[in-house]
Amino acid sequence: ITTKKKGTSIIFLNSQKQVLLFLRDNKKDIPYPNRWDILGGHVEEGESPQACIMREMKEEIGIALNRPSLFNVYDMDDRIEYTFSQRADFDIREIKLREGQRLRWFSEQEIRSLPDEEVALNFRQIILDFYETITKPPQDLPSA
Repeated sequence: ITTKKKGTSIIFLNSQKQVLLFLRDNKKDIPYPNRWDILGGHVEEGESPQACIMREMKEEIGIALNRPSLFNVYDMDDRIEYTFSQRADFDIREIKLREGQRLRWFSEQEIRSLPDEEVALNFRQIILDFYETITKPPQDLPSA
């Protein structure tokens, strides 16, 4: 029996209904180089998914999350992905990205127009799932 790795990711949604992605480093030795990705990381032994996403955001962008909301859990071919969401109006010029090339806010239309191969780890579909839920009656996401 093999247990799948666990990953966490977080969809930050700003007041213009844009989501925050980062452009992965363009290094041949990493998976999905030079593709857009959601912030997140791997769950360590004995760590909860929520503790993981909070640790990863502190490490990757220097942001202390309060209590991110669990959006969905995806059982994927290579991993179990715990995707969180949180409202945030970060000024990305003020964030020091510690992994990757740069941050960018994307509208739903921009996500829809991105080819699948430009987004890492099947996250394009997860983001589109997220947009489906926010077009329904309002739900309250915690603020950063």
